[in-house]
Amino acid sequence: MMERTPVMEGTAAMQWSVGIEVTGDEIMTLDRIGDLADAVASTGGIASGIGQPCYGVKVLVEAEDRDQAVVKATEILRAAARAAALPEWPVSRVEAVSEAEAEEQEQ
Repeated sequence: MMERTPVMEGTAAMQWSVGIEVTGDEIMTLDRIGDLADAVASTGGIASGIGQPCYGVKVLVEAEDRDQAVVKATEILRAAARAAALPEWPVSRVEAVSEAEAEEQEQ
């Protein structure tokens, strides 16, 4: 008989602001980053990277912890990059701040 693993009690999803960037070997143009911005707009995100050998997004996600927030943001970035026909470069920078951390920093 299989035992059920109890679900962790007290864990609740919170909102995270996640910035994620990938770097490669091609300078991103206004048009290409514009396409990325269009692709990420439905998630409420913003795109960056014009004139740089990188591109990235900043999005708000609901997650239980930092790792889950980064995974969700990475999925959003990769889907938006595919929609914008951008190269799938390696992640070079990640910044994730929870709603609670942001409130603490403001005080």
